[in-house]
Amino acid sequence: MMTPGEQSEEGRQARRKAAMAVLAHATGAEISGCLASIKLPAHENLREAENGLVMVRGRIGGDGAPFNLGEATVSRAAVRLASGEVGFGYTLGRDRDKARMIALCDAMVQSDQFAAEVETKVIAPLRAALLASRNQKAAEAAATRVDFYTMVRGEG
Repeated sequence: MMTPGEQSEEGRQARRKAAMAVLAHATGAEISGCLASIKLPAHENLREAENGLVMVRGRIGGDGAPFNLGEATVSRAAVRLASGEVGFGYTLGRDRDKARMIALCDAMVQSDQFAAEVETKVIAPLRAALLASRNQKAAEAAATRVDFYTMVRGEG
């Protein structure tokens, strides 16, 4: 039986996946602002943040033959905490600092020592801001909704 502080491997991976989804949609400034409230652990860069290109593939209709659509710029980084956890960060665009911060957050989410603090001080505020932004956009789109009604003639 697991103690309250322990999680199954599936639970850890789900927590990590959820955190990465939030971090991917946040801006570098938002992540930096949230990380400023945490005492960052000692860490080293395994892979210095760098920019590169990836090939974007597409499919016609979602199930057709794949084709090369074009290239997209990405930034990536990898860090290791002093306690051994390794984090990876990828982001579209040329924001190396954001990739480094995502990698650091990824490593900290995997750490039993830092996971709770990262969740409450970084991931949760970013998630709330993301949901608020999505709700606002949905409300703005709903305000422009037009319903069309058709009248059916009673003749044959």
